[in-house]
Amino acid sequence: MSVARTWAVALAGVEGTVVEVEADLSAQVPDFRIIGLPDKALGEAVQRVHNACANSGLSLPRRRLTVNLSPASLPKQGSAFDVAIAIAALATEASMDAASVATTAHIGELGLDGRLRPVAGVLPAVLAASRAGIERVVVPYANRDEAALVSGMRVHGAVTLAEVARLHGADIEPPDAEPVSTAEPDAPAAVVPELAEVIGQRDAVDALVVAAAGGHHLLMSGPPGAGKTMLARRLPGILPELDEDAALTAASIRSLCGATVTTLSRVPPFEAPHHSASVAALVGGGSRLVRPGAIARASEGVLFLDEAAEFPLGALDALRQPLETGTIAIHRAGFTATFPARFQLVLASNPCPCGDYGVRGGTCTCAPATIRRYVGRLSGPLLDRIDIELAMTRVSVAHAAPGGGVTTTAARERVRGARARAEHRLRGTPWRVNAAVAGPWLRQGPLAPSPVVRRPLDAALQRGSLTLRGYDRVLRVAWTIADLAGRDRLELDDVGRALFLKKGAPV
Repeated sequence: MSVARTWAVALAGVEGTVVEVEADLSAQVPDFRIIGLPDKALGEAVQRVHNACANSGLSLPRRRLTVNLSPASLPKQGSAFDVAIAIAALATEASMDAASVATTAHIGELGLDGRLRPVAGVLPAVLAASRAGIERVVVPYANRDEAALVSGMRVHGAVTLAEVARLHGADIEPPDAEPVSTAEPDAPAAVVPELAEVIGQRDAVDALVVAAAGGHHLLMSGPPGAGKTMLARRLPGILPELDEDAALTAASIRSLCGATVTTLSRVPPFEAPHHSASVAALVGGGSRLVRPGAIARASEGVLFLDEAAEFPLGALDALRQPLETGTIAIHRAGFTATFPARFQLVLASNPCPCGDYGVRGGTCTCAPATIRRYVGRLSGPLLDRIDIELAMTRVSVAHAAPGGGVTTTAARERVRGARARAEHRLRGTPWRVNAAVAGPWLRQGPLAPSPVVRRPLDAALQRGSLTLRGYDRVLRVAWTIADLAGRDRLELDDVGRALFLKKGAPV
């Protein structure tokens, strides 16, 4: 046949689009061209395919060969199209099963010796192929476990191009070859710290449980040694395990980052970038190949910014849009990459640059203007998106009674129960956790609080100490407190406690 078709996948962020790879032979001067908006790396596939075929005992047609990547208006990037281009080109003349070629997606880079080299982003690519109705995919041998995480997909992990050609009916004996291994070893499972190790911060632990139960953003302010980082690192342990879709999303982002993915981790991810991180490090970026930043890597989990006031102002302001929309879009000339950004933000900050301002027994050496400038780095619009503001003091007790702390298991059970009550209350709505509920529904919906219950909030709004966004956030926290207590309606104490947590009183 003179025209052969197969499938590949173009990734734009974590979303994939199935691309039809068409190869056509024409009676003209021998040539090999790729059209359909390929980038530089994809344009170089011509030479990789030539050499890989020659070194695998497969002959490319000696006529003009044109490979079209459709839709032609969609930009395509990277080397993961190599295998699909090679198979489509070979199928124009070689004896292959056209139906097999046309119903299989091919993902992988070719080495000059004909071996398939692993590529990043296999999991989101296979997910996109599965959603498009494709049931079989060929991937490099090193990526086979990652591709197999997609249920219902028949995965063939190939070592060489000759093996792929034989899979489609070509009369060739694949050579014995060592599979190309991944550069990154599989990361060990993260160890979740025990919450009971936290001493002397019972109110702070309670606030952490409230944050976990409702998915609320949290700011902890206090001197060095108060336990802010210790608490933040224990938050993923008390969050509910990820469901199938959330685990696939988190694993897809790890795959795009080039990590080896062999299992679906149910533990929410935890990202803690250094305070010297740039805007690109948080948001993600790249000129040709866009990689996810810390915001996307923390999706479905926790983004912890320690020493938040030390971060560049631009980096902190970049958090505002993802906090509202749950996505992060990176715009480049010709394409836009979109990543999920459904993370729980935890900020930790000192009261001043030296950390001793207002600390009993401490001596602050910072000038008043320096303190104001330092505290002001956390802008009002960013703080307005924080649900819980917690002022902490240093622990004054070095030892705790045995078994006196709240364990991770006990806290996780309380969180799971509160989330189950919230999900039951929110059935029939698009929301599942309190932090995501829309403000108008909270204020005017079927479970809107009575005038008596919302009186403290109305007074704070009238005084100007709360914005309307802050008003809604206090209501969300109040509902989480009610869920933890097992109540079906808001009470005045719930609103009072939520207002206390929002305005940040010492614990």
